[in-house]
Amino acid sequence: MLVKKYIYILFYLFNLTSIFAIQKLEIDTSYTIHNTFQKEIKKFPNISIAYANSIINLSETKDLIFKELNNQKLHLDFYRVKNNELVPAVILIHGGGWKSGNKSHMEPLAKSIASQGYACFAVEYRLSAQAIYPAGINDVKHAIKFIRANATKFGVDSTKIAVLGCSSGGQMAALIGTKNNEDYSSTKVQAIINIDGILAFKHPQSRENVVASKWLGGTCKEKPKVWEEASALNHTNAQTPPILFINSQYDRFHAGRDDMIKILKKHNIYYNLKTILNSPHTFWLFNPYFKETTKHIVTFLDNQFKPN
Repeated sequence: MLVKKYIYILFYLFNLTSIFAIQKLEIDTSYTIHNTFQKEIKKFPNISIAYANSIINLSETKDLIFKELNNQKLHLDFYRVKNNELVPAVILIHGGGWKSGNKSHMEPLAKSIASQGYACFAVEYRLSAQAIYPAGINDVKHAIKFIRANATKFGVDSTKIAVLGCSSGGQMAALIGTKNNEDYSSTKVQAIINIDGILAFKHPQSRENVVASKWLGGTCKEKPKVWEEASALNHTNAQTPPILFINSQYDRFHAGRDDMIKILKKHNIYYNLKTILNSPHTFWLFNPYFKETTKHIVTFLDNQFKPN
């Protein structure tokens, strides 16, 4: 009996180790700022990694839990200048092809925007190897709901919330914002900032395939309705909030943008389009583009939330 007991314990430990190994494999670390820098500097030799300048009186809180799942906790990082005012909030969503990256990539942008009188929240969400669409979208919506529910604690004006995303995060931000009319008020946003994120998966300009398929749970042939559902262009209407597009020179990341602009014009919805010329796709991570990117974002936010 004792031998059987030891065998059972060893078998249990072996399986537990296997589970942890599988979970570890699910964390894709292929997209990092350093790796991206090493790739892009070959074509753009004048770039350097961007860091936020030292900001007086900036308060930051890392790894606040906003959602608990069965085997995972999701966190956000919070930045704002210390004062007693209620300020607009900006939710920041990192890129990485829906399969990699993490919220720390948004820290420089979050700090820079926060220094201009905003409460910034860089959020974590489940990646494609952990859970397919719409899990990541729902995670960000949960973060918005959490922030709005704790608006007084964070010093946030809950009527002024913007969602900002970069690359795949830009696609997510646009989708969340354009589906405003389908959501409860607790997850609605009042502005969208799309930084080089596609607006339509099935589109002449789009080159999404394997990476998108992993996130969307199948290819366009296998899951045509999901590919349509996940495209912000298909939800753009009279309820869509104002939007800022900040784009690189690469057309593939603009898929659906011009079609969306036509709809925005039809409904007299404010939009602005800025192009960062002669830049890599990931321009927001690097100098000399970082300062210009931040300026465009803050100007847009001030126009929407601080008109006086």
